[in-house]
Amino acid sequence: MFAHILGQTKAVTFFQRAISSDRLSHSYLLHGPDGVGKRLLAEQIAAVLLCQREQGEKPCGNCPGCQKYLSGNHPDLLRITPDGPTIKIAQIRGLKQAVTYAPFEKGYRIILIEDVHTMRREAGNSLLKILEEPPAQNIFLLLSASLEVVLATIRSRCQLIPLYSLPFDLAARIIQQKDPELPPDEAFMLAQLADGSPGKALSLNSSSLYPLYTESLEALLAQRRSEAEKVEAGLALAAKWTTLKDDLPYLFHLFRIFFKDAMVPLVFDQPGTSRMLWLDKARERWNFRQLSAKIDNIDYAEQALQRNCNKGLACEVLALQLLT
Repeated sequence: MFAHILGQTKAVTFFQRAISSDRLSHSYLLHGPDGVGKRLLAEQIAAVLLCQREQGEKPCGNCPGCQKYLSGNHPDLLRITPDGPTIKIAQIRGLKQAVTYAPFEKGYRIILIEDVHTMRREAGNSLLKILEEPPAQNIFLLLSASLEVVLATIRSRCQLIPLYSLPFDLAARIIQQKDPELPPDEAFMLAQLADGSPGKALSLNSSSLYPLYTESLEALLAQRRSEAEKVEAGLALAAKWTTLKDDLPYLFHLFRIFFKDAMVPLVFDQPGTSRMLWLDKARERWNFRQLSAKIDNIDYAEQALQRNCNKGLACEVLALQLLT
């Protein structure tokens, strides 16, 4: 049970004991960063509870309950995901209607609600009415990346189960399991950039953001003799950055991580947290004061984006500052 869920020992142990002792609550709120295993754990809980095997290891994978679960057609597993940017009240009203009836099969009905923090107050209040008087044999598994923005009344009706970012080496191992062709050093670097979130790292690796990030670092660290070459390179970089749209703030965030990592040995006289070869070049090129100034430049660019300043101009200014 839960053997393939790595790095979340406390949450896994909690549910193992609750299921084994048949002391399950009616509602749980699994919260933590995106990509660290919340949905995977919730789905595994559902698989265990919907398995019809009387004794032995669950889920067995062979009983009718497991077969329906694996096919995605189990009538006692209800999923609610945001309709567009939010979970809407109509979805919760449909859920209220569904849970008025007993589960179709012997055992539990599992209601898995993803991104519960996207609920607006009207939908949240409607869900609260169900949680206050939960129908028998119904277990609610709510998932949220941010506990603070979930309505306090909903939090108070659930057992709170925190999940955490993984150690970089464990996250890198999971990333390589999902993408065996990825070199170990690159998997480790992705784990760092995603703050120990394998899911976020895999998403980053499959997007256009990561190749542009690596291309940008190579361009920033390349040797150029004249100011004209630097200006030309900066304007070329800025033109590519502006194509990212919603991902542009995250690219700036990655740059901040890089320059902070480059500063670590200069402050603490110990190895940096990144294995990127670029860090050695950055430390040779810039001293502590210059690296700190570049982080300030990134902060100013982010503030400009938040004030809805011209995106292209903000990118051009930042690119030229980072190159000098």
